[in-house]
Amino acid sequence: MRTALVHDWLITHRGGERVLEAIAELLPNCEIFTLLHKPGAFPDTLEQRPIHTSFLQRIPGALEHHRQLLPLFPQAIESFDLRGFDRVVSSSHCVAKGVRVPEGAKHLSYVHAPMRYMWDLFDDYFGPGRASVPVRAAAHALRPWLQRWDRRTASRVDRFVANSHNVARKITRFYGREAQVIPPPVDLERFARLPLEGSGQGGYFLWVGAFAPYKRLDLVLEAFGALGLPLWVAGSGQDAARLPSVPSNVRLLGQVSDAALPALYRDCRALIFPGEEDFGITPVEAQAAGRPLIAFGRGGALETVTSETGLFFEEQTAEAIVQTVRRFETWEKTFDPRQARANAGRFTKARFQADLAEALAQL
Repeated sequence: MRTALVHDWLITHRGGERVLEAIAELLPNCEIFTLLHKPGAFPDTLEQRPIHTSFLQRIPGALEHHRQLLPLFPQAIESFDLRGFDRVVSSSHCVAKGVRVPEGAKHLSYVHAPMRYMWDLFDDYFGPGRASVPVRAAAHALRPWLQRWDRRTASRVDRFVANSHNVARKITRFYGREAQVIPPPVDLERFARLPLEGSGQGGYFLWVGAFAPYKRLDLVLEAFGALGLPLWVAGSGQDAARLPSVPSNVRLLGQVSDAALPALYRDCRALIFPGEEDFGITPVEAQAAGRPLIAFGRGGALETVTSETGLFFEEQTAEAIVQTVRRFETWEKTFDPRQARANAGRFTKARFQADLAEALAQL
């Protein structure tokens, strides 16, 4: 079969792009279609495939300011000519699932999230204090149109696959469609090869991720400012300028390399996970390294963290994080790193690829 693999954009190498790599391995002859591509930023698994970009690629500064081009995304994804392809597989967190499918071809869409900033997380991106007044006004004006487009183009998908039950429920709520659940793959081997003996001895708590509004790093900084305990922060991103002042007990590491990340997890006391994620790969990585979680009890964390591998807080506030960290200092004495690693073992790439191959066969 000639297969078109459609992804929103290839600019940063994060969780969605790692899933794309695993899908591409299943489809050795696929061609990739994406709105924007930053050449050389990805492994050969992707870079050596034919990569087709949209007209957005020709706009000066598009790679650096792609979020400002959101109103053009629907037109750009619909501009791809997929005639001659027998099968379309989309990896979608924004508009990829809305690609036009040629007559006779089948379309499986693996959904990381419906367009989160236009649906349930709109206020996290465009609420008071989150964006300038003109940007907020434009977002409010654009939102109904984008929601209608997003809902209407769900009919172009023959089979939905969600990365979690959390996302499957959103697909039903927003699109009126059912979705099979196949959790994304996590490269467990590079975390699990570290010995568990001596894990957690670094004495610091850890936050890992992109500086995006819904990740709620602001709450973690406020909480640890009150606690005075060591916190290390690994990551970067669009929300950096809006973060509150950084307390002296917080160490900003910037973007951490893939090679350095496993040891960073293994030596922390716990990973702090304050956002409501659709799935969330970092909790699985931390558990593979043998470390527990302090997580907001909503979204994907409820599917990846158990009562033996972490503590949940029920309100998304700095005070709730403070109280849970204090409770953790007693709870961690009973924590067994082996249980965390065993729990992470549910999310292997082999299982993901086997389940997705079966879903593709059922098309």
